[in-house]
Amino acid sequence: MRFLMIMYPDRVAESMVAPPADAVAEMMKYNEELAKAGVLVSLEGLHPSSKGARVYFPGGKPKVKDGPFTEAKEIIGGFWMLDVKSKEEAVEWAKRVPVTNTDFVELRQVFEMEDFPEDVQRAADNATVKAAVEARAR
Repeated sequence: MRFLMIMYPDRVAESMVAPPADAVAEMMKYNEELAKAGVLVSLEGLHPSSKGARVYFPGGKPKVKDGPFTEAKEIIGGFWMLDVKSKEEAVEWAKRVPVTNTDFVELRQVFEMEDFPEDVQRAADNATVKAAVEARAR
């Protein structure tokens, strides 16, 4: 089962242009452990929210708000996609995330197609989308 492990940075990390090299080295040791254990599917770090935007839909119409965003607890700093045997295993990996400039880590299980009823699986079966995702993964 796959889990998205989302890292929420503290205010210091959100205000940095780049993280310090020692923090990156510590995080890469952790990432290497994930890779060696065979549970790492992908990972990415994100630019600060000052470079981002949010699109809201008040009354069903899109409204754009450029960053930075004021609530640090709502800002995602990066993520890992893990393929583990259980939620408990995902939690154990999350407990090992280096805490430098990290407020908390959230785990969210990813839906697999077999989690849905057959009618939903049929509705989601789109060859164009599948081909685009597979091509991008190569």
